[in-house]
Amino acid sequence: MKNTGGKIHGKLTDQQGRCIHYNSPLDVIANKCSVCKKFYACYKCHDESEDHRFSAVSDDEKDTVMCGVCGRTFSYREYSALSFCPGCKSRFNPRCALHKNIYCGL
Repeated sequence: MKNTGGKIHGKLTDQQGRCIHYNSPLDVIANKCSVCKKFYACYKCHDESEDHRFSAVSDDEKDTVMCGVCGRTFSYREYSALSFCPGCKSRFNPRCALHKNIYCGL
């Protein structure tokens, strides 16, 4: 399945959002930086590409997390309650929760 949503930035290894830093079959989530408003495969890709550090979004702000497989977007709060995309059924990496403090500013 091809991502029909927005563009994912970063050092990608495929078009579903896997990058050189995180590229397991479950690494298909892109997060939006609150400063540049771009979806990045990961905060490392962002920080290596932009002139500012990745800045977290509010957990209830709409359309800040994107499934790299189908392009469906969520708020961080919605995404964090899911283990797979309700649109395309792609599974999400549960270890992404380890980076909540980076992607979501509560």
